[in-house]
Amino acid sequence: MKCRHCGNVGFIPFANLGSCPPSNAMLTAQELEAPEAYYPLVVAVCDRCFLAQVDESKAAAEIFDSDYTYFSSFSRSWLEHAERFAAMATERFALGSQSQVLEIASNDGYLLQYFLARGIPVQGVDPTANTAEVAIGKGIPTIVDFFGRGLAENRLRSSADLIVGTNVFAHVPDINDFAAGLKAALKPGGVISLEFPHLLRLIEQVQFDTIYQEHFSYLSLGVTERILGAQGLKVFDVEELSTHGGSLRVFAAHAEDNRPRSANVDAILAAEQRFGLRGREIYERFQAGVDDLRDAFLGFLLDHRSARIVGYGAAAKGNTLLNYCGIKGNERIGFVADASPHKQGRYLPGSHIPVVAPDQIEAKKPDFIIIFPWNLRDEIAAQLDHARAWGAKFVTAIPELRVW
Repeated sequence: MKCRHCGNVGFIPFANLGSCPPSNAMLTAQELEAPEAYYPLVVAVCDRCFLAQVDESKAAAEIFDSDYTYFSSFSRSWLEHAERFAAMATERFALGSQSQVLEIASNDGYLLQYFLARGIPVQGVDPTANTAEVAIGKGIPTIVDFFGRGLAENRLRSSADLIVGTNVFAHVPDINDFAAGLKAALKPGGVISLEFPHLLRLIEQVQFDTIYQEHFSYLSLGVTERILGAQGLKVFDVEELSTHGGSLRVFAAHAEDNRPRSANVDAILAAEQRFGLRGREIYERFQAGVDDLRDAFLGFLLDHRSARIVGYGAAAKGNTLLNYCGIKGNERIGFVADASPHKQGRYLPGSHIPVVAPDQIEAKKPDFIIIFPWNLRDEIAAQLDHARAWGAKFVTAIPELRVW
């Protein structure tokens, strides 16, 4: 294994979650009868540049295919997050009818639709044909391909006033090529916005379920600044967000751009330094916290083995948790409800728990509802508040086991 940014071969151990299938590889009933492919899920940290990363055991083209089951528009809070960003960016960067907004990993058009509604030309790029089809149906032009230097130089060169990458920077195996693509696609005077879970928060809250094969990298601001800087880009501002348990939104521009550097950048870099992200100890002790959370979750299932337990949210987070806990079949957890029809009628990878429509919660009246996408727990608990009428309780496993 070589570091995907600097090529170094020295690594600090971080998290070993054994082997599991890709977290969004939902199964049909027919596929349950076939052998299921498992891949190592091990994260290590480069001891030179401190990029936390998994080895590419499964090719990105196999993960992000035409049967991809994650559609962004099925979360109301995520749509609201996208709409707020569009309003902010339009005003802050003076976007208008002569501008262009390029989104990488544009999915089903969940974000670009809000720029389009403001009369701002948009362009999406996404490798998953089924989500792109939905975006195109909304009037959002979408290139069905992986983003990188080649695509940017051939089809997008210097075209974008704003490039948005929300939860994609961590998903690319060749992060240097991706950053080079950002440079090539950005207009002089243009701005890049990259949003991703903050490694500091992942460690602080032991968010090990954020680790899965689609996430090739786990990013800090310091590492992000180094990767972008190597391609002639500079970070000029950063925001801390609550999404996904704690994310960063990093703003960058061409290195020669005269935008002033916000004090936020140095403040967060200093916080990362104090936290220990440029040392060994913080990474080497992470595994113990992971195992404590696993034991607490398994203890809950054992203590309530006679109760009716179901889950909500067929998210990648939940699949990492279930597979590391060794959950198989639906004896412990009867089913997982999910609002997306693209997931209903399928089975979770590894655990093979069936995914059903949310109305099955009302029909079965469980005692406990495990909210797997814990970052959306308030939204989901509000949607399921009617379950309180029969005495149901909600459960989250991360950042600590909580029953309420």
